Amino acid sequence: MTITLITGAASGIGAAAARRIARSDSEIMLHSRSNRDGLEKVAADVAKSGGAAEIILGDLTDGDFAEALIGKTVERLGGLDQIVSNAGFADRRLLGDVDVDSLIAAEKGMPEAFFRLATNAMPYLRKSDCGRVVAVSSFVAHVFAADGLFPTTAAAKAAIEALAKSLAVQLGHDGVTVNCVAPGYTKKDASGHSALPGDAWTKAAAKSPMGRIGTPEDVAGLIAFLLSDEAAFITGQTIHVDGGLTLA
Repeated sequence: MTITLITGAASGIGAAAARRIARSDSEIMLHSRSNRDGLEKVAADVAKSGGAAEIILGDLTDGDFAEALIGKTVERLGGLDQIVSNAGFADRRLLGDVDVDSLIAAEKGMPEAFFRLATNAMPYLRKSDCGRVVAVSSFVAHVFAADGLFPTTAAAKAAIEALAKSLAVQLGHDGVTVNCVAPGYTKKDASGHSALPGDAWTKAAAKSPMGRIGTPEDVAGLIAFLLSDEAAFITGQTIHVDGGLTLA
């Protein structure tokens, strides 16, 4: 049995990843800040694929909740083998428009939350025979175009990548892998929050050599691979799933 925690699992990439890895020998803790309906739908899909799922709600910018999430997962599922750290948000406001409190919120909700999860999960990951951590970063930490800046989000995602590389080194001798995936512009669920206005998605698609926006399933495929036995010798990497957006 493989036990996986997926944060931000009510929609988008997190939900797609849960559906992708669901199987008869999987148990998944599905997390969302507040979207219980979304989690329940994903849990039902996991069950249809033969897996089992639990749901948990909480705000990862709350240090107490982030600190306790690993323990709650272990208590309810009996252990922990893998983490998909996906929860996050995008902020397009530029320096001069965005305030420092927003920067602090981005850091608390993404790298600080990842730090807390990783720190508390280390004993369980080390004991697992399939220990894996996959953190979802973003192209915004790598592409800095005048018409596509996300300063506070970029800072938060870059910090996650740095933490993930350090963790990969620390856990390497234990056979645990730690990697990041960096999606490009990715479609949102119809009910999800969009970081771009409608017409900007068309322009975003044109920036990619493949000429389209990515889908959550595009990213979920890589996440599932990095969680698998086939990826046991891949660690400390940031792999882009962006249709070539970062080639420029």
